[in-house]
Amino acid sequence: MHIGLVGGIGPAATISYYKRLVEQFGQSSLPLKLTIEHADMSVLLENAALDRREAQATVFARHLDNLAAAGCDIGLITALTGHFCFEETRQKSPIELVDGTAVIDAYCQENGIKTLGILGSPAVLKTKLFDLLNGPDIVVPRNGLDDIGNTYMELAQTGVCTADQRSLLFEAGKSMVKDQHADSVLLAGTDLGLAFDRQVVEFDVIDALQLHVNEFVSRATRGLL
Repeated sequence: MHIGLVGGIGPAATISYYKRLVEQFGQSSLPLKLTIEHADMSVLLENAALDRREAQATVFARHLDNLAAAGCDIGLITALTGHFCFEETRQKSPIELVDGTAVIDAYCQENGIKTLGILGSPAVLKTKLFDLLNGPDIVVPRNGLDDIGNTYMELAQTGVCTADQRSLLFEAGKSMVKDQHADSVLLAGTDLGLAFDRQVVEFDVIDALQLHVNEFVSRATRGLL
């Protein structure tokens, strides 16, 4: 089958999805057919902030129509912020959609994660990932929530992580584990690899982007792609 990504939200995460899919399909000796459709991050952020679910679902549906026209059989919205309107989008989509939050729920259940800290966009933090996770209890940083959300947005928009930004995110994650008893910290923003990739971290980290890539590889291995 042919994978379609609604990307560009943000660009650095889209590049990571591409690289990891190529690497992991190659390592598994699996053929990869992939098309990426570029979406507008500013439109998504405005609609998510105002909870305009139908409006954003209509935007995503146009991108998914293009992916279907390109021959894609299955799709993924690469931003977890974009999952705020997942059900509305799924109803409009001409192709099957991978539920990026259901994949996270399944991972937490399989690994006995009861309390999950999250890092991500302002909308993700303030809504605890839009209350889409059904398994673990969700905690967010107690202090500096706006600074953390704004830092994430800077990463997503610039594709660059400074030492100070990395330190802020690491301290927030460490605090959720130490003070709020989180078993793991979810990188609930797919651009957070800019801060965490190839870094030594003092707490358990779950990379949502990697879980999504693993899901595609698993489906292909089982003959579902």
